[in-house]
Amino acid sequence: MTVIVRDLRPDVPSDLEGFARVRRLALPFMLVTPGSVVHALTHTHPAARFRSLVAEEDGEVIGTAQTGIAHDSPEPGQGFLDVYVRPDRLRRGAGGLLVRTAEEYLAGQGATTLYTWVLDEPANRAFAAARGYARRRSAHFLRLDLASAGLPPLPPPPPGVELRTAAGFADDPRPLFELDAETTSDEPGDIGTEFTDYEAWVEETWKHPLLDLDLTTVAVAGGRPVAFTATYTDGGALARSRAHPAAGTAPPSGLSSLVPSVMTTAMTGTARAFRGRGLAKLVKTASLHRARAAGITKAFTGNDTGNGPMLAVNERLGYQVCATEVRHARRLG
Repeated sequence: MTVIVRDLRPDVPSDLEGFARVRRLALPFMLVTPGSVVHALTHTHPAARFRSLVAEEDGEVIGTAQTGIAHDSPEPGQGFLDVYVRPDRLRRGAGGLLVRTAEEYLAGQGATTLYTWVLDEPANRAFAAARGYARRRSAHFLRLDLASAGLPPLPPPPPGVELRTAAGFADDPRPLFELDAETTSDEPGDIGTEFTDYEAWVEETWKHPLLDLDLTTVAVAGGRPVAFTATYTDGGALARSRAHPAAGTAPPSGLSSLVPSVMTTAMTGTARAFRGRGLAKLVKTASLHRARAAGITKAFTGNDTGNGPMLAVNERLGYQVCATEVRHARRLG
């Protein structure tokens, strides 16, 4: 049995399904579908030099890697590679081959520092250390069982603040882009981020197939967004079609199978001038109440372990840590 590494073929359904299956088995706390896999490959900014790889054994996809350059970082030469192998297909050389292939590719793209996320487990940490990667910061995955959890009641918005959904910004999402850019730049992390390309944001973020416009909740003050929580669901396509159907058309055939059961928070942020007023908890609480009413039973989120305020918000909402990842880095050359 020989393991080979090759590029993901976005036009081959078995490749997309195999890629998504590996990610779900290796990292069940992240929401991944064939649609989100092909979206990342085809809509990531060209400057990112984004590439998706698969490790294949006897025609079966057993490992994956996503790799590229952090083009929106003010510091050049920052590369990333995230490698996952099916838990039942370990120790066959797939992980090491994926890492070597990604490293060679990134070196050719001018990367000088490589970053990767590694599950905080002995075997995973040893795998990274053996390849020259040093431990950096960590982040938690958190889970909330909406079917049994007792959510706190939704508090009334502060005076002058109203709650809306992202669906209300469909005609002009630029205000959400501006808020996303401000809050993302303040997130804890090893790689700084500066959002300046609105059109790229629309393609990558606003048109993401998992983005649920009805559950993505926004706090508005003075006519502009000041806090938000972006929600992905495994039925995001259904929510989008219901919120914005094409004139005179019915939902695509089979869309009823996309009724969401799982949600994950992609990002929660508050404008700097409005922090400390409980708006992050407000929008997230509203989103969770709406999600439970829609029939969603499981909610996931993630937090940098250094982000104390957001961890406190999630703890009050009932989330519990279910896994931890550790960022590792390696200098090239």
